[in-house]
Amino acid sequence: MVTPLDIIKKKRAEAVARIIGRGYLSTKRVYVGMATCEIAAGSKEVMEVFRQSIAKGGLKDVYLSQKGCAGRCNLEPTVEIVEEGKIPVKYGKVTPERARQIIERHLKNNEVIEEWLI
Repeated sequence: MVTPLDIIKKKRAEAVARIIGRGYLSTKRVYVGMATCEIAAGSKEVMEVFRQSIAKGGLKDVYLSQKGCAGRCNLEPTVEIVEEGKIPVKYGKVTPERARQIIERHLKNNEVIEEWLI
């Protein structure tokens, strides 16, 4: 016989698996600006570079998401990186090539690319 406590334990385990599976507990978070103006500036292509790198296993322990308008249209597309224990970093005018460099230099080698910061 299944008890109410068994049902709750099962639901909790499923919820924890979803949270971990979606990367919500990752130590690195990447937010790509996906407001209408950022999409027009090329943020979909930038998001795809990050998405493909994660899918291919090139990035570990990274949560990728989108964010809304930052009010800095002249600096779009923007990418914000939040790492556990560090000050958040925001890059501007990110192209797909810059996204690849951010992956290699910042996310893999812990090098903040000063000249692209906003």
